[in-house]
Amino acid sequence: MKIVLVGKNGLLGRECLLVLNRAHDLVALGSRELDITDAVQVEEAVRRYQPKVLINCAAYTRVDAAEQERELAYRVNVVGPRNLAASLARHGGTLLHISTDSVFDGERPVPEPYGEDDAVGPLSYYSRTKVASETVVKQELSHYIIVRTAWVYGLHGPNFLKTMLRLALSNPKPRIKVVNDQFGSLTWSYRVAEQLARIIEAGGQGIYHATAEGYATWFEVADYFLRRMGIEIQIDPCTTAEYQTPAKRPKNSILENRRLKDQGLNLMRPWKTDLDEFIARYREVLIQEAMITAARS
Repeated sequence: MKIVLVGKNGLLGRECLLVLNRAHDLVALGSRELDITDAVQVEEAVRRYQPKVLINCAAYTRVDAAEQERELAYRVNVVGPRNLAASLARHGGTLLHISTDSVFDGERPVPEPYGEDDAVGPLSYYSRTKVASETVVKQELSHYIIVRTAWVYGLHGPNFLKTMLRLALSNPKPRIKVVNDQFGSLTWSYRVAEQLARIIEAGGQGIYHATAEGYATWFEVADYFLRRMGIEIQIDPCTTAEYQTPAKRPKNSILENRRLKDQGLNLMRPWKTDLDEFIARYREVLIQEAMITAARS
């Protein structure tokens, strides 16, 4: 299958590059090769490559910074997907667009999850751009795939687990406070990439949720991760009110992979199972990277 991947250098993009190269004719583009906010560049790329599927892993993901960098966040997260969808509408092809758990307001009682058809209610500017991105994709295209995922970690790029590890290996070691009243499903980027391939190969259409099975708080995730890494450090639970951030975050980010299960496509596994495999594969690499980063900071 002819597939174009944009955002090849990001956390999820690099995993998609690895997974999709195995069985497909893949063209992978980074921001230097394609600026998705430039409609002319997008049109030229779509016309040149004529993809059956275009996967958009390019996004502005700095949730707190988006409260100030609104124009940039809007251009990348809304204008970019609109350009991609509009060009595919003219030339043919399906857009697979990555979205997020934070399109929901998180007010649902834990552990009740959100399904694909539940009403959205974004709390932050970043979240509003992601809702808008879904809207423009649906407006421009009849053939689209929107995959909402959450709490993503992986080997490449910054993420929550790497931050926890860097703090734990800092000298002197601080006592870490981690929020214990926000709930979600820690999700491995590699597993998401495998899930995207499965959806594409099955000819899926519409909105899907793709997160790890089970749920935890950020505190529970950090505690489990560092213990499994064999690192001892004092971690203290705190509330969202005690750990103020510029952007408001949902307290319940638990998603149900309902459509994947209904269609027999679900590859997502329990979050602890995937995290254990991730640690087994990459523990030494993660520690070395974190020590270097901690020494520089």
